[in-house]
Amino acid sequence: MSQKTSIWIGMTIGTMLGGMIPSLWDAGLFSISGVLLSGLGGFIGIYVGYKMS
Repeated sequence: MSQKTSIWIGMTIGTMLGGMIPSLWDAGLFSISGVLLSGLGGFIGIYVGYKMS
């Protein structure tokens, strides 16, 4: 698997997981916490995808 593919997979999974976390306290997907945690999850996913490749 190429480096670009693993970074994209990490970003996708990180964004999805980061966006799901605010649902634990009944916040919406487009709330401030949902958007911020989606972005944070994306950055963490990019980092993990880069380190895995």
